[in-house]
Amino acid sequence: MLVSVLALGLWFYMREENSKVAIDSIAVLPFVNQNMDPETEYLSDGLTESIINSLAQVTSLRVIGRNSVFRYKGKETDSLIVANELGVRAVLTGRVMQRGDDLVVSAELVDVRDDKQLWGARYSRKVSDALSMQGEISREISEKLRLKLTGEEQRQLVKRGTSNGEAYQLYLKGRYYLNKRTADNVKKAIEQFRQAVDTDPNYAQAYAGLADSYLDMRGGYAGNQAGEPDSKAQAFAERALRIDESLAEAHVSLGRIRSREWDWAGAEKEYRRAIELNPNYPHAHYRFGRYLLDRGRFDDAMSELKRAQELDPLSPSIGGNLASVYRLKGDILRSIELSKQVIELDPNYPGGHEDLGWGYLKQGRFPEAIAELEKAVELSGRSSWPLSQLGHGYAVSGKRPEALGVIKELEERYARGDAMGYMLAGVYAGMGEKDMAFAWLEKDSQARGVSLQVIRHRQAFEPLWGDERYKNLLRRMGLTP
Repeated sequence: MLVSVLALGLWFYMREENSKVAIDSIAVLPFVNQNMDPETEYLSDGLTESIINSLAQVTSLRVIGRNSVFRYKGKETDSLIVANELGVRAVLTGRVMQRGDDLVVSAELVDVRDDKQLWGARYSRKVSDALSMQGEISREISEKLRLKLTGEEQRQLVKRGTSNGEAYQLYLKGRYYLNKRTADNVKKAIEQFRQAVDTDPNYAQAYAGLADSYLDMRGGYAGNQAGEPDSKAQAFAERALRIDESLAEAHVSLGRIRSREWDWAGAEKEYRRAIELNPNYPHAHYRFGRYLLDRGRFDDAMSELKRAQELDPLSPSIGGNLASVYRLKGDILRSIELSKQVIELDPNYPGGHEDLGWGYLKQGRFPEAIAELEKAVELSGRSSWPLSQLGHGYAVSGKRPEALGVIKELEERYARGDAMGYMLAGVYAGMGEKDMAFAWLEKDSQARGVSLQVIRHRQAFEPLWGDERYKNLLRRMGLTP
């Protein structure tokens, strides 16, 4: 695989016998699509992400995650500035050109310490030969570099999930669509991943992609609250692991499914296994941190989320969850500071405005809080969860008619499967109507709602935390009050 070849070549140079060149951190910037054609964008993005994933297998190397580096996509960047912003020693840049069936990839690795090129290469092959040429180029590089990798590191760097070039391209398209995180694109991702596994039934990464897609569908991107997506996600994650047990991505997917089933021990086992297999995988640390929040283990959650942020420092979702933990621990000023940083990174990220709004609510700054929560609803396309948080904000700030209006809208959404009971419960909790709040929570409990565990740490439910009914609900979910 071309990706593995580039990753292996890079690692050889980084571990060159000359210790002065030793590098322990790298940012792989999005490869430039020289075609300027949206139809081939999946290829440049996919190669970038695949190189990141390959290099992340080397435990002694800190590799910046996808979310952070893709913030530089399409921008004129200086390697030194990028390295300083991300805290890395080396920066890899690349270009991709496709002409019909011909593919040209060039890449350059720079040590920003002295602005020195450490490695550069240019490959010209058929698109369909991108995988089969791996052995040839790997041998060429290994002849020029006298580096000895551990057996496991070398195996992971040249690991080939498939030997089918068509399946690989379909997989890259699937990841390209899934990373866009919209309802329509999730459906497109599923279509591409299905074609990939139809082309190669033993393609573990493509099955993991299907699992992620169905989990995101259940998570709200496609507005689906039915149970079918979770059952499909589980089947695909388990299929991926039967093919390749060492696939960290599939363990994370299975961990998310176990959490939704309230199988807390099973979820923790999967997350820990994913991190054991790939300690440099930021999404594993992020998801484990979210799981620890559900369990009420806030110190442990902060530790995992901080590790995720080290690997993916510009991720708004990681920064937002850290802001939540600080707020839960009573450090409101730090929480607000982090929320503002998230908004500065991405003004259009709804979660940043949500978290800032919650911080202002804690301080009693109601007009400012409502403004931020309304902004979150607007940016989310009026999704149910941000809307419920706004309803809670209306309630605690004395805007009862507005809160009742939100309840009416959420009830209509609940009836058609586009909202969950805990969302209405949060608004009722803000209004001081505990009986109604617990009635809606009980609906989710009876249906084993996949996100009911958020009551353990979401601020909207704080008015309920001292109630015996809350403690009883946690016990029934297998959570410690």
